[in-house]
Amino acid sequence: MSDHYKIVKRLVLTEKYDRQTEAGKYYFQVDRSANKSQIKRAVEALFDVKVTKVNTFNRLGKRKRERRMNYGTTSATKRAVVTLAKGNTIDLA
Repeated sequence: MSDHYKIVKRLVLTEKYDRQTEAGKYYFQVDRSANKSQIKRAVEALFDVKVTKVNTFNRLGKRKRERRMNYGTTSATKRAVVTLAKGNTIDLA
């Protein structure tokens, strides 16, 4: 997986995660087969920052009810918490 855009899919912005940006932590939705070193290289290349730490976690899909009592599931995703070095930020605007 050499393409950085395939590894890092999107930046996750919620109120809870927005408070973590003050501490230099950013949350990304990443490809499920990507490992920590690939995520680190991709974020450094895409945003021109220095990454000090990467934590990952898998989110299981939730069961959702559709019309007429049919059930389906949302897709399972993988997220990464990327901690940046002091003085580095990602422009969210």
